[in-house]
Amino acid sequence: MAALASSLIRQKREVRDPGTSRPVSAQRRVCPRGTKSLCQKQILILLSKVRLCGGRRARPDRAPEPQLKGIITKLFCRQGFYLQANPDGSINGTREDTSSFTQFNLIPVGLRVVTIQSTKLGHYVAMNAEGLLYSSPHFTAECRFKECVFENYYVLYASALYRQRRSGRAWYLGMDKEGQVMKGNRVKKTKAAAHFVPKLLEVAMYREPSLHNVPEISPSSLLAS
Repeated sequence: MAALASSLIRQKREVRDPGTSRPVSAQRRVCPRGTKSLCQKQILILLSKVRLCGGRRARPDRAPEPQLKGIITKLFCRQGFYLQANPDGSINGTREDTSSFTQFNLIPVGLRVVTIQSTKLGHYVAMNAEGLLYSSPHFTAECRFKECVFENYYVLYASALYRQRRSGRAWYLGMDKEGQVMKGNRVKKTKAAAHFVPKLLEVAMYREPSLHNVPEISPSSLLAS
């Protein structure tokens, strides 16, 4: 009877005040840190990458920095002459060591391979398919010389592109007793004409020269026999 009476009393109260009997809605729980789902984490990572990509500014193109360590030098031949590149494009020897046309950039362009560039003119010493030396305004395969030290500590410069077809003998940079450059196929490595002493003036850093195609016909006005 007591239970029935309490039930009736509860029903009357619900009729009078219906809002009192409504269950209190549970408060939304905040998801603690570190318990996010794998999908949520992937979305956040994706959004962060998008912000980073959108916030980066394109870097302006910069000129390539010097990366090759070479020297500024004078090449003194055992014949008693300095190698000289003249403004008219010719190459010969001179006994005057004060001439600015005797200064060259000796730039490494490979393993024991160098290019010889006039510091005054910017032209390169080159050897064509006939063994003749000439001054080239562009760096080509004919401007590459193999550098090696001879047994008496003189330095030899041989064409990296041309040599004797049958014997395989190298063509060397050389000067005669009159200070005139010789054809590479006539210079022997055992003779004084091919022996040079690089006289160091300064160590410098250079950019790698851009390779151009070898001209089909070398300028005859720049050749020296």
